[in-house]
Amino acid sequence: MLVFQHVLDFQHTKMRKDANLKLSRRERQIMDILFQRGSASGSEILQALPDPPSYSAVRAALRVLEQKGHIRHQMQGLRYVWKPRVARESARRSALRHLVRTFFEGSVEQTVAALLDQKDVKLGGRELARLRDLIDKAGAP
Repeated sequence: MLVFQHVLDFQHTKMRKDANLKLSRRERQIMDILFQRGSASGSEILQALPDPPSYSAVRAALRVLEQKGHIRHQMQGLRYVWKPRVARESARRSALRHLVRTFFEGSVEQTVAALLDQKDVKLGGRELARLRDLIDKAGAP
């Protein structure tokens, strides 16, 4: 199967560090699907969305995400396949930094404490050992 990659040359396609703050709920849902799957067609995204809108609404949201510089598409046969422009790990780090700054005043300690303070959090021996190692490494000069 031939794969044709179409690159749209928008000057504003570079994703700014705070670009995720400007995503609508539906756009975030689509990004979550693409990060989980790596790539997906419009119909696959539609099927994966909770309370799915019309197919044309999904296509419109995909175009907006592409214009914002979050995703790109490739032509595979007669369909577009959409992919995130940013690696999942990079997006994860960016979202986590934003979460820590926004809800925990930039404090990693407050963030970890809030996670561990949840009633449904039960850590096993391996998880606790790994966390202890990470804490020791973070405190090392």
